[in-house]
Amino acid sequence: MASSEEDGTVEEKENNNKKRTKSALITAWLTFYNIAMTAGWLVLAITMMRFYIQKGTHKGLYRSIARTLKFFQTFALVEVLHCAVGIVRTSVIVTGVQVCSRIYMVWFITSSIRQIQNEESVLLFLVVWTVTEITRYSYYTFKLLHHLPYFIKWARYNFFIILYPLGVVGELFTIYAALPFVRRSGMYSMRLPNKYNVSFDYYYFLIIVMLSYIPLFPQLYLHMLRQRRRVLHGEVIVEKDD
Repeated sequence: MASSEEDGTVEEKENNNKKRTKSALITAWLTFYNIAMTAGWLVLAITMMRFYIQKGTHKGLYRSIARTLKFFQTFALVEVLHCAVGIVRTSVIVTGVQVCSRIYMVWFITSSIRQIQNEESVLLFLVVWTVTEITRYSYYTFKLLHHLPYFIKWARYNFFIILYPLGVVGELFTIYAALPFVRRSGMYSMRLPNKYNVSFDYYYFLIIVMLSYIPLFPQLYLHMLRQRRRVLHGEVIVEKDD
């Protein structure tokens, strides 16, 4: 009987050790990831400020940071994987929508249509994204290190109140500015007849994307407001499953 109890205790200790090791590895990876992303967006911020100081204009700014922006924004897909495998307890749907919409803006709109890269709306969403991401990733980094300054916590759950709507405005005006060029060029569109017997008009697709902000933005914004109340004011928020 004693031997059986000892075996059970040993097995339980081994399982606990495995869990602690796994938890330590996950924490180490998340810490590294968030430090790297904080550094990446800081590089973008410094590059943008230096460009504006040297040139005195935002024209040409997007082209100068496009490669770095595409790398770090695309790498954020890892966050969707984190949610999917349970490393981070966040909705896969919410994270996926936020990350994929940004990637879409970078790859299939702003980088694809050079004529709109000097629009003020592009500068607007770039500044908003940069401030938001530096704040967000630094918040996660300090939290993982168990040394979270109150200002970082405050900034994480207050800056978005203004920045989120401004970012949406910048994105929408950028898409709107792209419409004439897309219509004239027929880019990413398929006309009939073709061997696939499929028709696709990227111009109308962009209009649908713009309209999708109407139902999606309030949901994501309210989600952040609920998170703000929970974190800053300690309210218990019961959310429906996504």
